[in-house]
Formats: sequence, C-alpha cells, structure tokens
Amino acid sequence: MNLSFFDQFMSPCFMGIPLTLLSMLLPTLLIPAPNNRWVSNRLSAIQLWFLNTTTKQLMSPLNKKAHKWALILTSLMMMLLAINLLGLLPYTFTPTTQLSMNMALAFPLWLATLLTGLRNQPSISLGHLLPEGTPTLLIPALILIETTSLLIRPLALGVRLTANLTAGHLLIQLISTATMALLPIMPVVSALTATILFLLTILEIAVAMIQAYVFVLLLSLYLQENI
Repeated sequence: MNLSFFDQFMSPCFMGIPLTLLSMLLPTLLIPAPNNRWVSNRLSAIQLWFLNTTTKQLMSPLNKKAHKWALILTSLMMMLLAINLLGLLPYTFTPTTQLSMNMALAFPLWLATLLTGLRNQPSISLGHLLPEGTPTLLIPALILIETTSLLIRPLALGVRLTANLTAGHLLIQLISTATMALLPIMPVVSALTATILFLLTILEIAVAMIQAYVFVLLLSLYLQENI
C-alpha cells in the first residue's frame, strides 16, 4: 500500500528512455503563440495581461540593470505554473515533485545571481557575510553562519517546492482512497470525505500557483541583493 502511494512520483519511462523532459515541454503547447494582430482572442488577451502583471510584480523592486532577467524569470514562472497545475490532473506526472529537477532549476539560477554580484560589486556582495558593527569575537562564527545560509539557498528553493507539491499529492491520494473505500460501507462518511477532497483540491490549486510564484520571487530577491 505504501509503495502504491509513491508510485505516482516515479519518473515515467518508455523503452528505458525517461520522459521527464517531454512532460516538461508539453505544457508549453497550451500557451498560445503571440501574434501581431491588433484584435486577438480572449485567451491571448488574458495571457498578455497575466504576463504583464507578473513581470511588473517581479521587476518593480529591482533596478534597471536587473530588468535583463525579466524574460528568464517570467518564462520560469510560466513553466512552473503550467507543470504544477497540470500535475493535479488524474493520471499525470508532475516533474516538479522530483528534487533533482528542482535543484537543476534552482542551483544554476542562484549561482548566476551570486556570480553577477561578485563580478559587478564584489565588496558589497562579500560585505553581506559580515554585518556592520559585529563584535570582533563573533566575526569568525558569524562569517561561517552567513556563508552556510548563503550556500543552502538553492537547497531551500528546491526542497520547498518538492515538499509542498509532494505532500499535497499524497494527501489527495490518501483522501481519495479513503473515499472509495468508505463508499460501500458508510456512504455518509464517504460523502463527507469527498467534500474534504474537493476543498483540498482547491487548496492544492492555490498551493501550486503560490509555490511557482514564491520560487521565482525568491530568485528575484537574490538578484536584488547582488545588483
């Protein structure tokens, strides 16, 4: 029983070939391609409004030098949002429940923000490791603590996204299994459990959207520190 709950997180394979990359790229087919027409359909209008709003929210705290990252951060959020939401559909695989994939997204982008700061303003970037006014005796310990907190940022990004989505999927599967098991025995309790399942599904939709936004927002905050 326990193994069957975690089977949904196994990477799908076809003839020994992992299909994780394919499952990451397929959601992009649902996004309509932009065109040059003045009058477009409602879906394109909603897409354009969402992209403009998201870009403003992410780029407003940053200075003009960081606006070069707008395309990368917005595209990353759209990809995470599509994958997280489509992963809530039955019989689908969610690549963002894999820690390896989330770390592959978090580590290079975090490293890019760090190297950008070390290249453009090395003294300020290194100054974050030692706050002003620190007592002399605490300097070695504080440098170690700040360095550790800096290095675990990509791990925290990946683990946060993985843990939230994995926990949500497990809860949905557990409650749906209980609903089907109680249906022939106690229909009233099964109906109550189905109601809880419906509310949990709505909550997981919100969590999927929030986690995609938080992932990109934290990257933008890391970028703000280094630019």
